[in-house]
Amino acid sequence: MSEPAAIPEHVEVLIIGGGPAGSYAASCLARENIQTCVIEAEKFPRYHVGESMMAALRHFLRFIDLEQGFETHGFNRKNGAAFKLNRENREGYTDFVSHDKGNYSWNLLREESDHLMLRHAATSGALVFEETRVTEVHFDGTEPDSRPISANWRNKQGKIGKISFNWLIDASGRAGIVSSKNLHNRKFNQSLKNIATWGYWRGTGIYSPTTPRAGSPWFEALTDESGWAWFIPLHNGTTSVGVVMNQEVSNQKKLRMPKENNSLTTFYHEQLQLAPDVITLIGEGTLVKDADGPPVRSASDYSYSATSYGGSHFRLAGDAAAFIDPFFSSGVHLAITSGLSAAATICASIRGDCTEAEAHRWHTTKVAASYTRFLVVVLAAYRQMHAQEHPVLSDVDEKNFDRAFEHFRPIIQGHSDVATSKHAEELRQTIDFCAHAFEPSEPEPSPTANGATFKKVGPIEDKELSGLDADSKRVFNELTVRGSMNNSDFEHIDNLLSDRFDGIRLRLSHGSLGLEKV
Repeated sequence: MSEPAAIPEHVEVLIIGGGPAGSYAASCLARENIQTCVIEAEKFPRYHVGESMMAALRHFLRFIDLEQGFETHGFNRKNGAAFKLNRENREGYTDFVSHDKGNYSWNLLREESDHLMLRHAATSGALVFEETRVTEVHFDGTEPDSRPISANWRNKQGKIGKISFNWLIDASGRAGIVSSKNLHNRKFNQSLKNIATWGYWRGTGIYSPTTPRAGSPWFEALTDESGWAWFIPLHNGTTSVGVVMNQEVSNQKKLRMPKENNSLTTFYHEQLQLAPDVITLIGEGTLVKDADGPPVRSASDYSYSATSYGGSHFRLAGDAAAFIDPFFSSGVHLAITSGLSAAATICASIRGDCTEAEAHRWHTTKVAASYTRFLVVVLAAYRQMHAQEHPVLSDVDEKNFDRAFEHFRPIIQGHSDVATSKHAEELRQTIDFCAHAFEPSEPEPSPTANGATFKKVGPIEDKELSGLDADSKRVFNELTVRGSMNNSDFEHIDNLLSDRFDGIRLRLSHGSLGLEKV
């Protein structure tokens, strides 16, 4: 991908970051003939974990005419995903293709898929500059309604410069330059303070061979109730295998390891033993010793949100806005959803569909709604994994999680963000079902194998609400008090095409992308 000659001194929209959120927003804006510049710190293709995609991805790709590019690339087809939440019950399975044979998604090598998306943004007309880092964003004041007006940058060769703009999208990933350096408005969810450790294997088995589910990703609760493991087959012949664990528990375990044998690789192998079905799937497989990186990697998986996701002439998107635990593979989905919202609300403001204040409020509400929706099902699943002997997501006489995953389907497949309004009732039923996971019952201490303690299925605790935005807290407060909600309570988590915030909805149309009052 060749770059333009030089970063311009001024641009209509500056996007910081070329990951899924930034590149998708760039494609949307450029295809609306809005001058757009993407500044990306790394050189693509670059490594990134997070390979399992939701079924809704193809709907987003279709809007920017990139679906066929993914279809023909050769990624592993994903017909669904399996989730083993305790040792007693059969795994739950979310079937992408049961209602629509063409509704499959893919397991992706992110270095390849993200490169496809960034290249498509450039092909669509966006200016893309790699190996250049935005070091500072300047606002025109310190008042709440002040706006960003320029940014400093430095490229790999050490050249520095400054670019001014009319609108800004911060898609800079977890670094979140605007949120962390300018707004200071990021809030962490203490109940999802985890760490992930992973590697890649060759010669493994696959889940459910000789069936339509063959090769689907497998997710499994650890037997000590401290987290979960993943098993995701990829099209290059490797399988991504990882463990996500409560960070405090992880730290305690590492402290107890013998000093002469306390490598990350040894720790990784030991924790995989807590996922016996993953071990069975690995079979005779061998861990890949990558010449370009360590055989085992590790990174924090802290869940966070923000008090707002936009303001006058700026939007936050992707991990720069919020991040949820990766259990239901929501990362890329939320990134693209927020990237589309950022682009559409900027288009709306430029075209005069509404005021800029209305536009950035719509974006904040949309991102908060999507985050909250996934948070409900993620925390419900965690409460089952942390209380495996209790029927949190099943009735006492049920020996599977089929009913739970049928309720989860509209959210964890992503259709609640792209489908038509017929899914509103499904969403209501999903929230009603998840409510039962938060209903108070007799708490019981559960010592794990390493001595750490998790509370069983008692009432939801204050720490589980710590760091949530106002909409998220309202959801959980309502769940705890009433156990179920009606449609009007959840207008803000209806699907993307029929969401109405303050009487405004998305207009998803080429040539007139924006918002419209209804």
